[in-house]
Amino acid sequence: MSNIKNTRLYASPYNPKFCIRSAPAADDDKQRKIAGTAMLFGEKTVLFSIGDVDYCEIIDAHALDSCDMSDCVFTRNHQADKLLARTKNNTLQLTITEHGLDFAADIADTQDGRDTFELIKRGDIEACSFFAEIEEASYNVETHTRTILKFKRLNDVSAVTFPAYENTSIDAEMRSAYGFEEAETAAAKQKIEEAKKRILLKF
Repeated sequence: MSNIKNTRLYASPYNPKFCIRSAPAADDDKQRKIAGTAMLFGEKTVLFSIGDVDYCEIIDAHALDSCDMSDCVFTRNHQADKLLARTKNNTLQLTITEHGLDFAADIADTQDGRDTFELIKRGDIEACSFFAEIEEASYNVETHTRTILKFKRLNDVSAVTFPAYENTSIDAEMRSAYGFEEAETAAAKQKIEEAKKRILLKF
């Protein structure tokens, strides 16, 4: 098992369900509160498959122990311009439990806030993701499983239409974590050497 340090920003592939904690009160149609789970500990998730091999990931139960969550935002689809709540002003509250990371958000009374709340309430949006910086992770080459051991900073919790990596290609960070970057570099070098040989054969 190899350790991976400072793997930078990371978009979660997790897809826990939202739950509506309370609908707007009759005498206050501006009150929009939602709650849910943004991260699950110890759950093996298949991120992608290549042939018959599944590449998985697990978040360690202590990954958030020293994580900076002092200025985390709640957004729609990880878009900073669709800011809906924030820990800095206590409109977003984060709670670490034995199961993972729970959140409760007072959604802003903006067009984006009203639209997002209604879509969650109707069930059009039911997935949650997070955006964070990983400080330490390990990788088991036998089981093809990465374990996130420590997060450095939690940047964003988001209501998402589709969870990360669903029907998308592997991003650069994930490729590096699973060693594909090195494999592609080796393949590229081999292609260059083969090209050189072809050129030399012409002379």
